[in-house]
Amino acid sequence: MRNQCLYLSAALLSAYVVFHSCQGEQAIRRAQYTVNGQKVYAAHCQNCHGARGEGLGSLYPPLTDSTFLLKHRDQLACVVKYGLAGPVEVNGIPFDTGMPANPALSPIEIAYVLTYIGNSFGNSMDMFTLEEIQAGLAACRSAGAEEE
Repeated sequence: MRNQCLYLSAALLSAYVVFHSCQGEQAIRRAQYTVNGQKVYAAHCQNCHGARGEGLGSLYPPLTDSTFLLKHRDQLACVVKYGLAGPVEVNGIPFDTGMPANPALSPIEIAYVLTYIGNSFGNSMDMFTLEEIQAGLAACRSAGAEEE
């Protein structure tokens, strides 16, 4: 009986250590994505969307609306990479200025910048993984091929 308790205690301790070490690695990875994303944002997004994601009047929408971002999460990679034409409504306000494409951004850079946007400016969206971005880009490329 005593050995069973020792084995059970060791197993529980091991599970605890593994669980918490994984969380630490995930937190480090998220921080890395956020820091790199801030650099991408400053170079490619900040001129229109502002240093605090506040947008620019009625021309460019703010990036402070978690509801909009969460609702369109699966489309955000395509918006960043290929731009956006036509009207969009954010926080109940319509915006009709097109967003230029960023074709030079790699999928990992898009994951970085979306992780930064999704966890800055009052947003709380967790990480955008490279796999999620690649899947999103593949989906919009195949949707574009179907429209042709």
